[in-house]
Amino acid sequence: MALPEMDTSVGHSFGLEIDGIVIKQISEVSGLKMEQDVIDLPQNTADGKFMRKKLPGRPKPGEVTLSRGLTNDQSFEKWAKDAQFGKMKDARKGGAIIVYDFEGVAIKRYKLHNAWPKSLEIGTLKAGDATVLMEKLVIVHEGMEPA
Repeated sequence: MALPEMDTSVGHSFGLEIDGIVIKQISEVSGLKMEQDVIDLPQNTADGKFMRKKLPGRPKPGEVTLSRGLTNDQSFEKWAKDAQFGKMKDARKGGAIIVYDFEGVAIKRYKLHNAWPKSLEIGTLKAGDATVLMEKLVIVHEGMEPA
């Protein structure tokens, strides 16, 4: 059952879809942001007064950061290696961040265009530590749009 029209979602369940494969074990997503340049146009009005007009410019590319507990799934590592070794034909992918409702039904998608991994970071290894070991993937993209 989808959310009623006026209810809002709780951002606790989400996943990454790349090449038709959905990874739902992600614990945090940050950087979902659509942004564009602003053009500052100084001009005079018809009566001679100075004013500054703001115009929309080009869309800006962005970065999305995904965090998940370390598992034996090698998908992040393989994707990062493709980018690291310059195999950009394989590394650039279309995908989406998907937000699910409380019953696991997809309620919102944020499409990423020409996304590829900028960095992959493994959390701190510390003897005697009992916290979950995390891996963090930073993805750059050439555009994001709600779908």
